[in-house]
Amino acid sequence: MWKYAAGLLLAVVLGFLADAVFGDPQTALHPICLIGNLIAWLEKQIRNCLPKTKNGELVGGGIMAVLVVILSAGIPALLLCASYRLNFWFGVALEAVMCFFLFAVKTLRRESANVARALREEGLEAGQRAVARIVGRDTQVLDEPGVIRAAVETVAENFSDGVFAPMLYMMLGGGVLGFAYKSVNTMDSMVGYKNDRYLYFGRIAARLDDIVNYIPARLAALFLILGACLTGQDGKMAWKIWKRDRRNHASPNSAQTEAVAAGALHVRLAGDAWYFGKLHKKPFIGDDLRLIELEDIARVNQMMTAASVLSLAVLGIVKAAVLALLISL
Repeated sequence: MWKYAAGLLLAVVLGFLADAVFGDPQTALHPICLIGNLIAWLEKQIRNCLPKTKNGELVGGGIMAVLVVILSAGIPALLLCASYRLNFWFGVALEAVMCFFLFAVKTLRRESANVARALREEGLEAGQRAVARIVGRDTQVLDEPGVIRAAVETVAENFSDGVFAPMLYMMLGGGVLGFAYKSVNTMDSMVGYKNDRYLYFGRIAARLDDIVNYIPARLAALFLILGACLTGQDGKMAWKIWKRDRRNHASPNSAQTEAVAAGALHVRLAGDAWYFGKLHKKPFIGDDLRLIELEDIARVNQMMTAASVLSLAVLGIVKAAVLALLISL
């Protein structure tokens, strides 16, 4: 048992390092893309089978959520079980590959840096197109500060659900629990909207995402504050704005790390945004102490990277210490 727990820890570390070197591979066969295809297929099949009423859509969304989580966790579990039975180190290698697919540190850095490069070298329209790759809002209405703000918000928010939360769940349950988490997160990004199509069908997926991110989002905020301190940003202001503005979002989790970034950088984030041609009124996060600037994308990336490495070190040490304690009992 302890051997496999140690192998799991090694797999998470190797997966993190592989992501740092290679980044998330852009392929249609990426496991998260396959989960997305599964969600889209199940939605179509379930909608065809159930009445288009409030209760029908709630039930349908619940059935989809259960099936997606079971399949997303069950298939990796079967693969890992067979691999570890065949050879311990083959199992560790496969689990490391699974963990690699679940991290997004280099992808966040690369895509947000592309936004900065596009704005600097090609102008506003190129920046709008670049940021559209990483945000869900309508980007064609954004001015240059709006494009920068969107990129900063994305890095801050996705440190939680693209780095820290998967890492935490993988430390607890390896690739199996990691894919279970990402399936919930992917469902929320696809169907967790409060519009006519998904108000009821996506409600269970959205609530499930709130639950699985509740603790990770708050821990991620604390690590991002430490990341701000380590990279020369204002950790004291990050703490202050986090305490004050961490609930300034419809989601109980999304503003946690955004508030940290706003405080650390002395800028104001969030506010009203357009989605699918409709204006959504949102509160601001942070104080408008200075104008946001292009360099803030690099600064938030430095914070995110430092927080990611620190998270891996702390969670890894805690897991190793717990394993050592259990072995000694």
